[in-house]
Amino acid sequence: MGLLTHTIFCKSLDLTFNCLIMVKEIDKTQLILFGQHFKVIRTRKKLSFRKLSQLCDVDYSDISKIEKGQINITLLTLIELAKGLDIMPRELLDF
Repeated sequence: MGLLTHTIFCKSLDLTFNCLIMVKEIDKTQLILFGQHFKVIRTRKKLSFRKLSQLCDVDYSDISKIEKGQINITLLTLIELAKGLDIMPRELLDF
């Protein structure tokens, strides 16, 4: 590999790595925004983590992590949370 080819390849790798970091940061931001929105709905309904956990099939410690944007949830978890909050799942996604 020539010096110019090597330089272009390395710059391409740097750009790819930086893009992956940016995507990851955007994903994390979305998780945090979702969590904040979810917390607003939960607190408006005056539900503790434990009470909501009893109303749906999600562990109360996971509910806390969701609100903090620490975990990414599945579609099934979204449906369970909506069931526990007595709302349509789309309302959780409207943030």
